[in-house]
Amino acid sequence: MAVSFFGLAVFLFLTLDSEYTSTPVYAATSEGVEITYGSVLKLMHEKTRFRLHSHDVPYGSGSGQQSVTGFPNVDDANSYWIVRPMPETSAKQGDNIKSGSIIRLQHMKTRRWLHSHLHASPISGNLEVSCFGDDGNSDTGDYWRLEIEGKGKTWRQDQRIRLLHVDTSGYLHSHDKKYSRIAGGQQEVCGVREKRADNVWLAVEGVYLPVSESK
Repeated sequence: MAVSFFGLAVFLFLTLDSEYTSTPVYAATSEGVEITYGSVLKLMHEKTRFRLHSHDVPYGSGSGQQSVTGFPNVDDANSYWIVRPMPETSAKQGDNIKSGSIIRLQHMKTRRWLHSHLHASPISGNLEVSCFGDDGNSDTGDYWRLEIEGKGKTWRQDQRIRLLHVDTSGYLHSHDKKYSRIAGGQQEVCGVREKRADNVWLAVEGVYLPVSESK
């Protein structure tokens, strides 16, 4: 990779919220790393190997909100997401994340939340997935239930996961249907209500926060 894990850690440390500055961050360099609240990561679609991605470009149809796509290249800062708990919960930065937990994913660069609703996605007509809101503006359309495949009970980097949207019951999904214009070469990300082999994701590159010690 063109960017070293050390360089990645330094870059993310300098660009994260002030709430992170008192906690050390570490580049995830091996499988099995535990994912905690506050971790910054990329999610890779298992079947196509594209990364979950967003940028400050609105959809030309549907909600008109910030678009979310699958991106083919590994080295792109617009594919980083911060793992957050639901607001007004006891979960805190550094806590591990159990299967069945409701999480939010905040796009690191634009600060908007991974979101879904009943608008139709541009290519396939499934549920649109967008980015919406900001640091102080989040609603239930940003809630995703973590489903870990297999026997694991807490989220680790080597585990296959699904994300089920709470409001619409749609799984975060992608496929090889690609945009030809504004996001040329990038593929559609949408929600589907069926549990399929191609709505599985993996946590890949990123920087994670160590598990907080219980007191």
